[in-house]
Amino acid sequence: MTTAAVEKPCAATDPVRTVRRPVVVAAVAGAAADLAGTALLATAAWLLARAAERPGLAALSVAIVGVRAFALLRGTLRYAERVTGHGAALRALADLRARVYAGLVPLAPGGLPAWRRAELLHRMVADTAAVQDLVVRCAVPAAGAVVAGGAGLLLVALLAPPAAVPLALALLTSAVLLPALAARHRRRTAAVDDTAVAVTAADLLDGAAELAAYSATGAALATAGAAHADRAARERAESRTAGLLTAFGLAVQGLAAVAATVLAGPVGGPAVAVVGLTTLVALEPALALPAAARRYADARAALARVRAVLAAPPPVPEPAVPLPAPTGPVRIEVRDLTVRYRAGGAAAVAGLSVDVPAGTRLVVTGPSGSGKSTLLAVLRRFVAPSAGTVRLAGHPIDAYAGADVRRVVGGVGEEAWLFDTTLAANLRLGRAGATDGDLRAVLDRVGLGDVLGLDTPVGTDGAALSGGQRQRVLLARALLADPPVLLLDEPTEGLAADDADRLLADVLAATAGRTTILVTHDPAALRYADRVLDLGA
Repeated sequence: MTTAAVEKPCAATDPVRTVRRPVVVAAVAGAAADLAGTALLATAAWLLARAAERPGLAALSVAIVGVRAFALLRGTLRYAERVTGHGAALRALADLRARVYAGLVPLAPGGLPAWRRAELLHRMVADTAAVQDLVVRCAVPAAGAVVAGGAGLLLVALLAPPAAVPLALALLTSAVLLPALAARHRRRTAAVDDTAVAVTAADLLDGAAELAAYSATGAALATAGAAHADRAARERAESRTAGLLTAFGLAVQGLAAVAATVLAGPVGGPAVAVVGLTTLVALEPALALPAAARRYADARAALARVRAVLAAPPPVPEPAVPLPAPTGPVRIEVRDLTVRYRAGGAAAVAGLSVDVPAGTRLVVTGPSGSGKSTLLAVLRRFVAPSAGTVRLAGHPIDAYAGADVRRVVGGVGEEAWLFDTTLAANLRLGRAGATDGDLRAVLDRVGLGDVLGLDTPVGTDGAALSGGQRQRVLLARALLADPPVLLLDEPTEGLAADDADRLLADVLAATAGRTTILVTHDPAALRYADRVLDLGA
């Protein structure tokens, strides 16, 4: 089993595993702060009640010092809890997102169509953020409620044993019954999932121009409004339930304090005040547990959705012990290749055989849907063959790690993407250590040297460029990577005939002696071919 296979399930099943120590420190600090708060109020209650009896100052000095000490300690510990807890939560979030992204990489691009883009973005951003709630709003409040409630119950039992009964019942109600009811209601109604809202919002943003062109904006807005209305209705129902549980918890707290005070009456003196106020403050942290239970239910549901993504099998399995990446000239041999994207579905490629010796320039033609892009996807290990064999440098292609294959077999495919940053940053994806001189040289080779500067913003997927400029930038990045095998999928699409011919001549001249596979509909490209594979024949 590979390291990636171990990491993927751990990412969501134990999202705080890398920050356990600071989480424990935060929980201990929070519990100690609640304990100091209980001691503060109990000491202050005794001090006020005892002072009413007008004793000497010496009799009150220890209590006065205790009040000051507990007040300072409570504030200091609460600060430590917040800093440590939020720091741990943010580190856990960053680590989880990094592991989720690493888990998604083997699924791209063939294994990702099962989810819409907005769904994956929601899993990556909103669902992973649930790990913060596990730390800040679940673990820390629970620890504080247990420690403060237990300490308060012990103190009341020592001062007035009968008064401990209503406090114990109130603690069971506030710390066990109400959170259980809150969690049950959350599970029954299902934790609020914003995926539908995220998907409709993304559709509106991505398709704004098309919706306007076909006068469909109103219908799309109505769909988005319905998703928002459904979410708002569920949130209102949750708010009503939360309000009722909070009100019931406050009522239990008040009744317990009154009952404990009455039962402590026979003890007399300052102890009565201490019992009454200690009952109140001991129950205070437990009042946050119903909300913590709801957050926990939400977090479990969110992390379950993340696990569902990470549990998806990669479209192309990795070898247990991969061969080293091939070096030097690379020969490609395809024998009886058949590819089906779904079991039992129509074959995208059926019985294809082709031999591409090292340094050969192969031009692949054929009508749309004949399997040209599928062939390139197989050669880059984005898609696994359903039958037949593909050999790279004399070895089965599935004996190499996918990343190694893609370093050897590079180029411009349908999945090529330009990020919303500068031209230079996009080009350096091809070769991270490329100098500005290297970038300008490759831009000159694709005819963009005098057109675009290195700091030019390209927009999302090249939205700030023309179609032809986008293709040239993608070609420049592929040339900069300098792979032994270069795959070009319609590299001149969007260019005028003269520009396309000139660009193709320049690119192929620059890659002379390199194994090159060119997919095109342009008959003019055939004159550059050493071999031609017509998938429409």
